[in-house]
Amino acid sequence: MTVASFTHHTIAIQQVEQILFGARERGLDVPQLLQRAGISPALLGSPLSRVTKAQYAALIFVLRRTLRDELWALCSRPLPLGSFMQGCEMLLAARTLGEAMQTGLRHYRLLITDFTPRLHVSDGVAGLKLVPRTALTPSLAYAERAFCFLAYGLASWLVARRIPLMAVDYPLSRHGLHSDAATLFQAPVSDVARCTGWRFDARWLDLPVVQNEQSLREFMRQAPASLLVKYRDQTSVTERIRSILRRDLAGALPSLEDIGRHLAMTPQTLRRRLRDEGQGFRGIKDDLRRDAAIGYLARPELTLPEIASQLGFSEASTFHRAFKHWTGVAPGEYRQTRLRER
Repeated sequence: MTVASFTHHTIAIQQVEQILFGARERGLDVPQLLQRAGISPALLGSPLSRVTKAQYAALIFVLRRTLRDELWALCSRPLPLGSFMQGCEMLLAARTLGEAMQTGLRHYRLLITDFTPRLHVSDGVAGLKLVPRTALTPSLAYAERAFCFLAYGLASWLVARRIPLMAVDYPLSRHGLHSDAATLFQAPVSDVARCTGWRFDARWLDLPVVQNEQSLREFMRQAPASLLVKYRDQTSVTERIRSILRRDLAGALPSLEDIGRHLAMTPQTLRRRLRDEGQGFRGIKDDLRRDAAIGYLARPELTLPEIASQLGFSEASTFHRAFKHWTGVAPGEYRQTRLRER
């Protein structure tokens, strides 16, 4: 397998903690649920831990089936199984993204009582807004954020391209933990709006819906994993740098100046573009190596010195210190917790 196979973005353990709110409130056996999803419960003890997107998608599937609820018991009443599929089928009849969003949000307004999802258009800016209808709880705050993310993934799928967002709105009073929001949405996060949601250029509402029943069947076979990964903006400077770096993690990584020459940018312009995306060059390198390390550690045939070499570390001890800095646990301990239940 190639290095690129092990450099997918990973998900913070806080996201795992929060999606489990409903299961905990129901008194379910959380360690057992995690183990069924291939996630070691021990990882919850380290706030810097990460899981793969495949693990997180598996956890969504486990919670959905166990709780019989498509929003994982985060709201005051269950979202019936099949709601997402039914909504998608309705959207295929829409001509444009705008029509599809109106239809889809109308569908969910009949099913969800804790917040009201609406499409708002004003002065050339369109936005999804979730208007609260009940007192905020940690569970509901995460339900709102999950709804926003899934709605964004579905909207991008309908038009078969990523919809560039102007901003993601997470009000201070409602946002809870959202450390991965800027990365997930690839957009700046704002805390000044009154409602949770996201905003984009209203001209995108006129894009045609291009999906059909056949593509929907394939989409549903891959969901929810497809919503987590499919429509990332590969043209962003951050993703272009990750693509260059992942070509040979075992070798000497190129410098910022080397990357600038490759992208035909001066170092000053490159730094400014990265700041605009909320990133730094050192952070991109660390995140890429961390994500690759998590993938490699799932392969028991690889020794720690071999993984260290694959990631460009001259000594296993240096890799050990770096991984513990990234995730809060040593690589050997992480591997044991990751593989213990396999």
